[in-house]
Amino acid sequence: MAQSRRVERVASLIRREISELLIGGIKDERVNQGMVSVTTVEVAGDLQHCKIFVSVFGSDADKEQAMAGLSSASAFVKGELSRRLKMRRTPEVVFVLDRGIEKGTTVLGLLNRLEDERQEKGEPAEASDL
Repeated sequence: MAQSRRVERVASLIRREISELLIGGIKDERVNQGMVSVTTVEVAGDLQHCKIFVSVFGSDADKEQAMAGLSSASAFVKGELSRRLKMRRTPEVVFVLDRGIEKGTTVLGLLNRLEDERQEKGEPAEASDL
């Protein structure tokens, strides 16, 4: 159980440091084209591997370029994490595009469209907002 708390603490620290690096540390202009934010950080139990899930707001081309920029900056990011966190061994960093926010926005759009159609037909709204 202590191991999992340590892994969670390391993931939280990595998320904070990556967020700061996204603001001013990564100079690659491909990363700055779309609005990039860290959604989740998953660290392996042995602290050797780290998946950083990022959300990119922008067009599909912006997302591809931002992910390419992040992939090319992964060695720099690992070095910065090593310097900032002062861990014995810094985990290998992999960036993964998180499409969860996009999916949620799509679902909300569909629900809003259904509600609009229901109001046009004159059907009463459900009383689920009690």
